[in-house]
Amino acid sequence: MTRKPVWREYGEALVLAFCLAMLIRFFVVQAYQIPSGSMLNTLLIGDKILVSRLSYNVKIPFTDRVIFRLGDPAVGDIIVFTFPDPNPDNARIDYIKRVIGLPGDVIEARDNKIYRNGEALDEPYVRLSGSLLFRSGVVHPGVFVRGNPHNFAPITVPEDHYFALGDNRNDSLDSRFWGFVPRDFIQGKAWRVYWSWGDKAGDAGSSGFADSGPRWGRIGSLVE
Repeated sequence: MTRKPVWREYGEALVLAFCLAMLIRFFVVQAYQIPSGSMLNTLLIGDKILVSRLSYNVKIPFTDRVIFRLGDPAVGDIIVFTFPDPNPDNARIDYIKRVIGLPGDVIEARDNKIYRNGEALDEPYVRLSGSLLFRSGVVHPGVFVRGNPHNFAPITVPEDHYFALGDNRNDSLDSRFWGFVPRDFIQGKAWRVYWSWGDKAGDAGSSGFADSGPRWGRIGSLVE
C-alpha cells in the first residue's frame, strides 16, 4: 500500500479541521465580543462570549434564512441578532439585547418600569445610572415608540417578532428606537463568557490603562 506524501496528509488534516470549525461556527456555537456598554452590568465591554446557535434556529450559512426551528426565545433570554435595518445595502451588524416581549405581548413603560400584558416585570439586572443617550437632562424622543423612551403607551408585539431592550436602559439603542426584532434575524442565545479583558468596571474595556487586564472571575460564567 502506497503511503500518502506528508504534505498531503497535513493538507487533508487542515482541510478537515477547517470544515469542522466552520460547521461548529455556523451551526453550533459562535464567538462574539461585547463592543459597548448597552448591557452593563450583565455584560461588560471587553467580554467575549459564546452564543448557542442551536437554541432557536438552524440557518443557511451567511443568510438569515431558517431551515427549521428548534425552539422559541423566552422573556429574559439574552439574544444576538442581526440589526433589523430596512436598507439591504447597509452592512450587517450584530446586536445583543434581552428579550422583553414575545409575539402578541402588550408592552408599555411607566417611569422607567416595563409592563408586559399589564404586569410589571421584575428586572433586577436593569442599570439606570449614567446617561449618555440622555445627557444634560434632555431625553431624546424614542423614534419607534414616539415619545419618552422611559414612558411610552402600550404597543403590541407582532407575530414572529420580539421586543428587546438593553439592561443599561439609559445607554441602549434598542426596540424603543428602531422597533421589533424579526425572529429570523436572531442568531442565537448568549451562553457563557469565555474571556474578559478590561478595567474592573467594564466601562472602558481594554483601554490600555495600568488597571486593565484579565477579569478572571468572569471567565466561564453563565450569561443570564
